[in-house]
Amino acid sequence: MLEEIRIQGLGVIEDAELELDAGFTVVTGETGAGKTMVVSGLSLLLGGRADAGLVRPGGKRAVVEGRVRCPGGSAVAQRATDAGAELDDDTLIIMRTVSRDGRSRAYAGGAGVPAGLLAELAEDLVALHGQSDQMRLLRPARQREILDRYAGSEVEKPLAVYRERYQRLAAVSAELDDLVKRARDRAQEADRLRFGLEEVEAADPQPGEDEALAAEESRLAHADALRGAAEEAHTALVGGDDPAAEPVDASSQIARARKVLDGAGVHDPDLAAVSTRLAEAVALVVDAGADLASYATSIDTDPARLQAVSERRAALIALTRKYGDTVDDVLDWARTAAERLAELDGSDDRIDALRQERDQLRGELADLAGRISAARMAAGERLGTAVTAELSALAMPHAVVTAEVTQTEIAEADASESDRPGSGRPGLAVEGRHVAYGPHGVDDVELRLSPHPGAPARPVQRGASGGELSRVMLAVEVVFAGVGGVPTFVFDEVDAGVGGRAAVEIGRRLAMLARTSQVIVVTHLPQVAAFADRHYVVRKASDGSVTRSGLTDLDASGRVEELARMLAGLDDSASARAHAEELLATAAADRAAAASN
Repeated sequence: MLEEIRIQGLGVIEDAELELDAGFTVVTGETGAGKTMVVSGLSLLLGGRADAGLVRPGGKRAVVEGRVRCPGGSAVAQRATDAGAELDDDTLIIMRTVSRDGRSRAYAGGAGVPAGLLAELAEDLVALHGQSDQMRLLRPARQREILDRYAGSEVEKPLAVYRERYQRLAAVSAELDDLVKRARDRAQEADRLRFGLEEVEAADPQPGEDEALAAEESRLAHADALRGAAEEAHTALVGGDDPAAEPVDASSQIARARKVLDGAGVHDPDLAAVSTRLAEAVALVVDAGADLASYATSIDTDPARLQAVSERRAALIALTRKYGDTVDDVLDWARTAAERLAELDGSDDRIDALRQERDQLRGELADLAGRISAARMAAGERLGTAVTAELSALAMPHAVVTAEVTQTEIAEADASESDRPGSGRPGLAVEGRHVAYGPHGVDDVELRLSPHPGAPARPVQRGASGGELSRVMLAVEVVFAGVGGVPTFVFDEVDAGVGGRAAVEIGRRLAMLARTSQVIVVTHLPQVAAFADRHYVVRKASDGSVTRSGLTDLDASGRVEELARMLAGLDDSASARAHAEELLATAAADRAAAASN
């Protein structure tokens, strides 16, 4: 439970501390004194939206700190320690700050944490209800959430499976729609790929063929020049075929130089070494001459071959203009295109498979939706009976609340006009009817109120007054408390629009709720405040702020004075004091009687 809350720099509150016990704690005060800021501080502490406008004028930041008692093995303690928080003797310190520029920080057990973690912890700690929660109760989605929460695992488990199947159906339907809508585009793409592959297959290019043909074409085109150059170089190196001509070729001149050195080299080893190198040079020149002679012999002028090579190169260039810079790139494109073509040719198979999966998913959704609807209807009857019983204890003895679970039936033709969830008005065949469906099933849930016998049951958003709506919400929370709700309830003027006997009954019911839960209530009604176990009053200081001493824990006499002020609006009214004492005595007697039972 919450043990302590400290608020600094929030709205009109400069510095206030609220110590809390188990049972029923009430906070009262004059209008504008800042009692609602207590609830605002709690909301901020429990992960609510940070608003720079909450920071006290002239202050740098607002700080809300809370001390929470949570057993070591509880879900709250486990989640907090997982996030790095430390607990001291089963006590968790949580804190939230908001700076003047709107930046927010959150802490749990000394560790900085996301504000979302505080909201997660709050789900198992506190049910916070203000006047805005009454507005949320009017929304059909909120009413469905209430019923699902009350139904528990009977709805929770099949609904989780339903949502998973629903998301899968959305993905399958989206892919199926895309494949069907793009059938013409796919056919055109397949034709283009098929044509290209036929071109490549007809040409049958080989890896590196374009480079080899380019070299061969260049050699054939310049055959005469290449042969002449080789023959001329051959003559320069090893001489011509005329034996009578004076030898002027390189090999003869080198041989002559070597002969001269051989005679003189016997006198100097260095000169002999040069002669040896010249012998090697003669061998190299002779080898080169032989290679040139062979090359010249191999070069033929072949116009037919040249034409064939040129035509082959033209065919390959036509491919590289379309499908890649080189023949190797063309071959890579062909491999990729073949894979894509196989994928496109298999689209019909894919469409068939998706349609089969879609039909199977729709069948599963229909079965799950039927189970969820049955569970909701059964839970709706129980919830209506339980809330009606609570309203009887809240001065609405003849009121009847029902939780109506209905489906929106649609024509079969409309049901099939789109298979994609969320498109058009898709429907499911559930128990022989085609009904609209969505991510939460096929049901519309509506809380209806018949305030007295003979009155038609109308939706609470249209048939309940403000006071009646406050009591319906309180009754719902009391019912939830009886089925394992959170340990702490916070109500901000849940008694709005209520007075007289109804107010007394609300105070009595809150006191009964406090027997098993911690209840914190901000109220303006003395009839409610009288039933509290602990009473705080918020008073403004002369400068309009609320200081630590301005949030006062009242003793018995202080409670009489505060209740008298709330009753009469005066500080010294004898009749109001007598009425206040009577209210406190009545409340004490009720609590004693309840405790004895």
